[in-house]
Amino acid sequence: TKNYFVNREFSFTLNDDIYVRYLSFSDKNEMQKEIQKRLPYKIDLGAVYSFRPKDRNMIKASSFQPEEKELVFDIDMTDYDEIRSCCSGAEICCKCWPFMTVAMKILDAALREDFGFRHLLWVYSGRRGIHCWVCDAAARKLSQNARSAIAEYLTLIKGGEGQVKRVNFKNQYYLHPSIQRALKIVGGYFEDLLLNKQGILESALSEEWNCSGLSSLQKWNLLKQKIEEEVASTKNSILTHCVAEIQLQYIYPRLDINVSKGINHLLKSPFCIHPKTGRVCVPIPAADIDNFDPFSVPNICHLCSELDDIDSDSDKSNEEGYVRTSLYRCIKVFKTFVEQMQSENKDIRSSKNGQSI
Repeated sequence: TKNYFVNREFSFTLNDDIYVRYLSFSDKNEMQKEIQKRLPYKIDLGAVYSFRPKDRNMIKASSFQPEEKELVFDIDMTDYDEIRSCCSGAEICCKCWPFMTVAMKILDAALREDFGFRHLLWVYSGRRGIHCWVCDAAARKLSQNARSAIAEYLTLIKGGEGQVKRVNFKNQYYLHPSIQRALKIVGGYFEDLLLNKQGILESALSEEWNCSGLSSLQKWNLLKQKIEEEVASTKNSILTHCVAEIQLQYIYPRLDINVSKGINHLLKSPFCIHPKTGRVCVPIPAADIDNFDPFSVPNICHLCSELDDIDSDSDKSNEEGYVRTSLYRCIKVFKTFVEQMQSENKDIRSSKNGQSI
């Protein structure tokens, strides 16, 4: 609708961590002037409200309500600190980034196949994580209860860090199809990521194994064999899905569920520049998740250098600046996504017009 942009909440994080919420703009020109004036180092996107957020103090509180927002997911590498051995905190490297790759693949499949969503925008957070924006019309209109239900459905890791066993399929003879699908994805990464890159069995389980000279892969195969033998000989139902439980506990996506539940929760805008790394929060093509490299994304210093080179080339002065920078392919991904959204919205409007006739 014509009020969709003007009723959208934006927030600016300014110098000295000053956080300004409930900003809204009449058009892109007003927004551009405000950005140039305030120079925020982070911009967050919120819900579309019943009235313009900047006018909220002039409106009765019960009338000022969030009406729509994309269904969003936030996955942070720090939630894997109890597992990864290569890095901790804000650090990431090529050995632990595959955790994010697996998370994207599992969630992308679940959101498309189990819920029928089509318009998923994956975005690199600029430092140590990923965001997912589910932009389908049906997703934008979900209630808080519905968002909570979807987030809970996608959550397998239960309990706190001190809890030893956080995935439990006890008394389940068959695993849910979504879990079976996740296991197929996990199976393609578990040995290389957990056994080779993270070395989870290099010094584990028993002193006898530590001195055995066995590799992590050999230990893992021996462990699986022992579990299968125990299940076959004792019919011990507790161990029926033990291997699956281990694999999923180590590698299944760890969601910040509160980000997904709240319709009025804000999330960092795509194409922001992370203040600590200088990297741009770029879209990740869903079809090319395996090849995404967080260390090769455009950064602010390199972009400034590229723009300086463009300014010195008078022959191309009429061309949009970003077209000749490393950001172009990222914006192209985003434009393709938006065009697909516009096509769906056009079809919805046509359908409504046809029904009214």
